Amino acid sequence: LKTGFLKWKPDYDSAATEYGKAAVAFKNAKQFDQAREACLREAEAHENNKALFHAAKAYEQAGMMLKEMQRLPEAVQLIEKASMMYLENGTPDTAAIALERAGKLIENVSPEKAVQLYQQAASVFENEERLRQALEMLGKASRLLVRGRRLDEAALSLQKEKSIYKEIENYPTCYKKTIAQVLVHLHRNDYVAAERCVRESYSIPGFNGSEDCAALEQLLEGYDQQDQDQVSEVCNLPLFKYMDNDYAKLGLTLVVPGGGIKKKSPNAAQDKARGPAAGGTHADEEEDEYSGGLC
Repeated sequence: LKTGFLKWKPDYDSAATEYGKAAVAFKNAKQFDQAREACLREAEAHENNKALFHAAKAYEQAGMMLKEMQRLPEAVQLIEKASMMYLENGTPDTAAIALERAGKLIENVSPEKAVQLYQQAASVFENEERLRQALEMLGKASRLLVRGRRLDEAALSLQKEKSIYKEIENYPTCYKKTIAQVLVHLHRNDYVAAERCVRESYSIPGFNGSEDCAALEQLLEGYDQQDQDQVSEVCNLPLFKYMDNDYAKLGLTLVVPGGGIKKKSPNAAQDKARGPAAGGTHADEEEDEYSGGLC
């Protein structure tokens, strides 16, 4: 990096190579702080040399050193910086993969940040028309939102997933996403949104008349009638139980409003309480009331 009378410009390329070697040596010696410092210097040298891809790689490596030191928020910051450089360099796929890696790192520490990173990665993949990878990222974001009980955002995220699955004509998965949406809406106590969600799904080829559709109609009927038994019965179907854990839990913990008491007509409830003979007794009482005439 030094300049002199015969060397007017620093040799950033060689400097970056040497810093890279130093970083590897420090890493092998488990001296992660020095390894991080060497990676940052390598990145700086590559930036000065206008080699953005290599600079981004070095920033990512520095982030990995911070991960080894359990400094996860700082690690994620550096990996985010690397992803921005990948985008600037014209390598969006690498940028999206870096964002996914950062999301995995921070998922258990800060789910909110992980959701943001997964959604960013999904946007990058979607812009590149790599829809399957975008769906994978959106799926991770949706599950984290459900786990964190951020149900309004989860409903929007699931709708986005469903739209893309419809676009790539993966209709059976659309049905599954509809079930997840309905469960989220019912946990939000928004029966109208849940019903609308099912109604809109009739436009998806094959949904009307499918096992999924029948189960959802039964679920909504039970919820509307405040019939906890019917709701629990539907939510215990294999169709619900073998979904992703986060959605299966929504089904198993779904409680209808009003304490889960099934709505029945008052007369029917009374008849049941009185037993089989109750109907006859009631009729006899009416006859006795007027047996002596109106006076």
